[in-house]
Amino acid sequence: MRLELTRQGDYGIRAMVALAGQTGTDWLSVPKMSSEMAIPERVLPKVMAGLVRAGLVEGRIGRTGGYRLARAAASITLLDVIAALEPEPDMPACVLRGGPCGLDGRCAVHDAFRGAREAMLRRLDTVSLDDIVRLGPSI
Repeated sequence: MRLELTRQGDYGIRAMVALAGQTGTDWLSVPKMSSEMAIPERVLPKVMAGLVRAGLVEGRIGRTGGYRLARAAASITLLDVIAALEPEPDMPACVLRGGPCGLDGRCAVHDAFRGAREAMLRRLDTVSLDDIVRLGPSI
């Protein structure tokens, strides 16, 4: 079974972990974040713009500019980051057919997979950036 993020979601989590690992309220530049977290420098501003729009990050332009977390790392969850950057499908696809479920909107495995997805989202909502940083080695 594959559960994976888009590149934007992947890069967003990496960037947020880098910001959460900063000491104090220092601003982290795009080039530094890019090299630390192996994120293509040309892609990072778009990712960061999504995080700024979601209110997770503050950005500052100029020589001393960069990005920093908009609030404490302990109050930002993995789900917050993913929700800011990953598109929510307009109509959920059936795991059996790849399109909409049957005529009644349900298939044989609909409830089981819906429950699994909800459990995964609840779990992601319990893991903060601070938890990730405290757990160990960098991404």
